[in-house]
Amino acid sequence: MPHRPGDGAGRSGKQRDPFFDNAKYLAIVLVALGHSWAPVMSGNRFLEGAYNVVYTFHMPAFVIISGFFSRDFDLRPSRLKRLITGVVVPYVVFETAYSLFRVFVGRSGDHAISLLEPWYLTWFLCALFIWRVTAPVWKLVRHPLAVALGIAMLASVSPAMGGSLDLPRVLQFLPCFVLGLCLRPEHFRLVRRRAARLVAVPVFAVALLAGWWTVPDLNTAWVYRNGAAQDLGAPWWAGPVMVLLLFAGSVLLTGCFLALVPGRRMWCTTLGTGTLYGYLLHGFVIKGVLYAGWFETAWLHRPLGALVVTVVAAGGVTLLCTRPVRGVFRCVVEPRMDWAFRRDTAGSGTATDGRGSGRPGGSDNGSGPTGTAGAAGRGAALVR
Repeated sequence: MPHRPGDGAGRSGKQRDPFFDNAKYLAIVLVALGHSWAPVMSGNRFLEGAYNVVYTFHMPAFVIISGFFSRDFDLRPSRLKRLITGVVVPYVVFETAYSLFRVFVGRSGDHAISLLEPWYLTWFLCALFIWRVTAPVWKLVRHPLAVALGIAMLASVSPAMGGSLDLPRVLQFLPCFVLGLCLRPEHFRLVRRRAARLVAVPVFAVALLAGWWTVPDLNTAWVYRNGAAQDLGAPWWAGPVMVLLLFAGSVLLTGCFLALVPGRRMWCTTLGTGTLYGYLLHGFVIKGVLYAGWFETAWLHRPLGALVVTVVAAGGVTLLCTRPVRGVFRCVVEPRMDWAFRRDTAGSGTATDGRGSGRPGGSDNGSGPTGTAGAAGRGAALVR
């Protein structure tokens, strides 16, 4: 995701722009809040409304920035290698780990482990692989965003598509990724202006009010974008309409979110380099608490309980993004796998891809998703 302090998000440089790292940290906190609110929000209309608003833009924000840092992705061996080690391998590891966690901790009767059916939050890695591999194709299309929206609308009326690779969700989030591919550094400079910050606050206020007002009538499943209209009991034509409405809402709220993100280096900036760790690991905590039945505690469903859940979730995901945690889990999140590749690809691309002198794809170097070419091999929006 990030770039230089001078907003030079498109340049290859030697230092990261704290703006994008701050954005990633704040977005991963919102992801954790959404997952922790879900079990306790029933009967709390304000929390349900806030949940719907957050789900409208928090993952689109990640996807848009992932697309932005995939602009220079091509199918060179060095970049495919980093795509495999930075996306495919973590997907296989964590899809397997979550499936085993569901069986042995959650006592699930479903013992199947299927890499073709992403469970819980692993869908993002599966989607990121598909989006990244198709990135060169979108550069050839004359009107890529219009085509992507058309595909998303078709996915919203295709119940037969099923759950393989979570394709309904992959395709309905596709326009956000393609939008990111179409963006330029100057677009981010626009949302970082003071005028944009002044507009963002009332827009979020209106969004929260609208979220509160629509709670009785809105099927929350719409904001997940993981099924067809018919699956939600809606007429087929509601699918394309909701795709367009959700896309417009996600772009607007993502812009407002980015407008409020600090552009200076802060205490949380370094944490933004470890958001993939927070993303992949916090699910075990959420599911563990759910399986233990702690979310059923009565006082957690009251306003004070919701506040406690919010604070604990934010603090917990923050800890999971820290250096000690990254040091422990780097072997499965950012594995060094030169041994698995032919020698002519294992060491190639380091200099040309804007990498630092550290380990290939390491989360502490100066580019990766913070650079254009360097983003080619990692989970752009989340990894560094």
